[in-house]
Amino acid sequence: MKLELGYINIHDIQFSNESKIENGVLYVDKAAVEALVLEDEHIKTVEVDIARPGESVRITPVKDVIEPRVKVSGGGGMFPGVISKVDTVGSGRTHVLKGSAVVTTGKIVGFQEGIIDMTGVGAQYTPFSKTVNLVVNCDPVDGIAPHEHEHAVRMVGLKVAVYLGELARNLTPDEIKTYETCSIKEGFEKYPGLPRVAYVQMLQSQGLLHDTYVYGVDAKKIIPTLISPTETMDGAILSGNCVSACDKNPTYNHLNNPVVEDLFAQHGKTLNFVGMIITNENVYLADKERSSNWTAQLCEYLSLDGAIVSQEGFGNPDTDLIMNCKKIEAKGIHTVIITDEYAGRDGSSQSLADADPAADAVVTGGNANELITLPKLDKVIGSLLPIDKIAGGFDKNMLEDGSIMVELQAITGATSELGCNCLSAR
Repeated sequence: MKLELGYINIHDIQFSNESKIENGVLYVDKAAVEALVLEDEHIKTVEVDIARPGESVRITPVKDVIEPRVKVSGGGGMFPGVISKVDTVGSGRTHVLKGSAVVTTGKIVGFQEGIIDMTGVGAQYTPFSKTVNLVVNCDPVDGIAPHEHEHAVRMVGLKVAVYLGELARNLTPDEIKTYETCSIKEGFEKYPGLPRVAYVQMLQSQGLLHDTYVYGVDAKKIIPTLISPTETMDGAILSGNCVSACDKNPTYNHLNNPVVEDLFAQHGKTLNFVGMIITNENVYLADKERSSNWTAQLCEYLSLDGAIVSQEGFGNPDTDLIMNCKKIEAKGIHTVIITDEYAGRDGSSQSLADADPAADAVVTGGNANELITLPKLDKVIGSLLPIDKIAGGFDKNMLEDGSIMVELQAITGATSELGCNCLSAR
């Protein structure tokens, strides 16, 4: 499959009486966006705001982050199976509003929602302090169930991202990048001397409000399967979960997965990037065994020399991660795992809930339990009310001077297990 991503560089967002893109500025008709959001009967109130890098702004509780895009040619549309009909994506051309993002916030759904600071020490830990953000702050109607609330806000973010992406349909990109995969047979013929490497991406799927969607299907309902990496870059995988903010993969990260980017960069040079295997994370032992067995079998089927395995979340998913690692290694395939650590605030506790000697090549995204003090900022988009309840917060963590003490766990993307962050360790 061959996918062209046409980047339209966005360096600012401004409100206007007309939505358009000119000279790198995304002009947004605020009233039109708010009317679009209120089409959903589950949403009671909405307010749209802008948060720019360097501004004294805090966004919390953050639900999802989405990059605006539009399918220009090739099969399918944006976010297939959810916004568009279920056609295969990953080919043709997609235009990207690079440097911008849609961030959803509002009344808290689950305690595992995060913080994005646009300036100060907190901004150093989240990639979304560097994007120009259109923030959609919406609250649901009274009496709504948590899963309905999550669904409504998720759809709001996707719809707004599609609305903005459509503005770029007929624009000439500032840059075009091309990504192409080949068949298994073609790979053997074109790169006979290069190691065959695949990426195994574990998708969060461990219960209500812990969902990830593949072409609109909850990942709980899938078995490990093959997928083209260009499909993931083109909106086939969406976030729908409320896991801890530090290592949650927002939809933005699925569209811009650094593991996929880096493997493509080395494809045909130091390795043959064979493709991707997606698998779920499970609650029950039998399901963990089934998925990890199947994942290892697919790795063997592809005649891999190496595999990279990433997880989403911590604790219970560590078991799935280690199972995948040791079973793939048992097939004679060199395996690297990407995780983060919950090693206690002093860093001296056991980092993962599970371990095995086969997991001897590990990349870490940092210690999520590390304490940090966030300064008082001039403006909050959303609400500080749940700041002591979100994962990484604690009782009386709002100090007298207005600063906030939290673990890195509370900051969106701080210990990303895809490498969308600035932390690691040797």
